[in-house]
Amino acid sequence: MIGRHSYLQAALVVFGVIFCLVYPLAIIWPSGWAWHDGAPAASQYFMMIVGVYATLGVFLVMAAKDPLGNASLIWFTVWSSVVHAVIMAAQALANPAHSGHLIGDVPALLFVAVMLGLLLRRAQARTASL
Repeated sequence: MIGRHSYLQAALVVFGVIFCLVYPLAIIWPSGWAWHDGAPAASQYFMMIVGVYATLGVFLVMAAKDPLGNASLIWFTVWSSVVHAVIMAAQALANPAHSGHLIGDVPALLFVAVMLGLLLRRAQARTASL
């Protein structure tokens, strides 16, 4: 599976697997992954997020086979992560009870966006120069 774009492919697999593991991570480390009190399944909102991220995670892992052929999915992941981070940062600033998101979730989402964006641009530039 790993080919010419090995760093991008590895990042897609790593981030995809992490996205698929949001629910188990919320059980193991609720304060870091769950955004509500109680069991992870106690929140309909959280379960919706789990479903969206698990689906995205599966497709990111599949995209690792042909990153350039799946560039639109990768760019969606980049920009949706930026939007998610900005909204979460604004909400955390407005509600100090959720300020922990500024330390954990916001930087993590921006890290995903920056890494995938830079690696995809590099892969696209390398292919264009061939």
